[in-house]
Amino acid sequence: MIVINNKKPDLRINEEINCKEVRVIDADGTMLGIMSAAAALEMAAAKNLDLVEISPGAEPPVCKIADYNKAVYEKSKRDKEAKKNQKVVTLKEVRLSPKIEEHDLDVKVKAAYKFLSEGNKVKASIRFKGRQQKYMTDGVEVFNRFTERLADVGVVEKAPMMEGRSMILIMSAKKPT
Repeated sequence: MIVINNKKPDLRINEEINCKEVRVIDADGTMLGIMSAAAALEMAAAKNLDLVEISPGAEPPVCKIADYNKAVYEKSKRDKEAKKNQKVVTLKEVRLSPKIEEHDLDVKVKAAYKFLSEGNKVKASIRFKGRQQKYMTDGVEVFNRFTERLADVGVVEKAPMMEGRSMILIMSAKKPT
């Protein structure tokens, strides 16, 4: 079974453009101004090119007199470039305990430091079991020590709060100044 991808890009051309007025750009990039869609279509036909709607959200919509296949190629090239420059931020988790020792905290801080320096967000969580639920202040103190040590690379995005039996804190990387 052969599947052919006939997905048409979201560019409307020629008679598909059903607006009264459009802002027209010539094939060489010069602005021709606002005119009726019929007049713009006639100009495109006179040059043996298509009228391609490149910005349908504008008021009035922006159309360009160009070869349709070339416009599709340029649009896919722009989209690919935008996707390449996009930064994806992930959320990494570090689990702490209310009665954590100094060295163990140092190990967790080192891991969180690495995550934050890579540009990721860090979710620190403390799970309270049994009788530990009476001593929520211990968890807040652990978070205070944790955030103090990470102050040079991260900022607290979401202050410590309880979710069920866990206390959660979210830190994000500091913006470079």
